[in-house]
Amino acid sequence: MRRRDFITLLGSAAAMWPLAALAQQSGKMPRIGILDDAPMWQAFRQALRELGHVEGQNIAYEYRYGEGAPDRLAAVAAELVRRPVDVIATFGTPPTQAAKEATASIPIVMVGVGDPVRASLVASLARPGGNITGNTVLSPDLGPKRLQILREAIPNATRIAYFANPDNASSVATVAEMRVAAQAAGMVLIPVEVRSLADFEPAFAAMMRERPDAAMVTNDPLQQH
Repeated sequence: MRRRDFITLLGSAAAMWPLAALAQQSGKMPRIGILDDAPMWQAFRQALRELGHVEGQNIAYEYRYGEGAPDRLAAVAAELVRRPVDVIATFGTPPTQAAKEATASIPIVMVGVGDPVRASLVASLARPGGNITGNTVLSPDLGPKRLQILREAIPNATRIAYFANPDNASSVATVAEMRVAAQAAGMVLIPVEVRSLADFEPAFAAMMRERPDAAMVTNDPLQQH
């Protein structure tokens, strides 16, 4: 099983905990609000189908797209709360933060968040508290390891461009960890800031001016399109 599919399966299983209780109590069709778009949601829906939950038969989805922009994410998260939905599913740190700010009562299932503790989404991994559950990819801790793997694959690479979203707390933490690791390995980390889809073209131009030997991306939802 691919890593992304495994992460998605965990997220879909987590989403069913509150929905199963709701269906038993009220008998109505549960409604999942999906915040922002990413290719992994297709795998998410497939995983739920394999668990016996088919869209239009015994489960419904509400989609809202924020395109990674903080103000837009806040608006569409509020729309899902007003709808209302029974569970909000999010991918990545910014959408999860927007959902948390929008509601303290509707369960939120996060998928692929870099570091929910550093991002102040949960109190701890062991006891998250509040209304948020799901999984983490521990991006800040794994960032230096990814840098090491890249160095093993491309031994002569010394200048590494790294696409990062400064509005994503997990991305910021990852950059900090990777700066230390890069310096220790005699490498130069070149952060390339991308806050929105409109930033990609100028970001690529800026990256090319730095003449990197390789480029890496984060787990930010903007970079999953």
